[in-house]
Amino acid sequence: MSSMKKEFLPEYKALQDNLYELRIQNGWTQSDVAIKLGISYQSYQAYERGLAVPTLQNFIKLANLYDVSLDFLVGKKEY
Repeated sequence: MSSMKKEFLPEYKALQDNLYELRIQNGWTQSDVAIKLGISYQSYQAYERGLAVPTLQNFIKLANLYDVSLDFLVGKKEY
């Protein structure tokens, strides 16, 4: 029996990294952020691990929470 590894979303690596860095800079746990977003801990954890992508509503909540742009969250440089 072969075990199937969950596939990460490499195209969202910048998002994963930025979510992690912003969370650490604010001194929050993954549970803290999940509560602030009104989602489960597992859902937020999946965002940081690259197993899921936030809904548009949660992208906006994350940008507002960290006071950054949506472009920043996904790793686009702002001009």
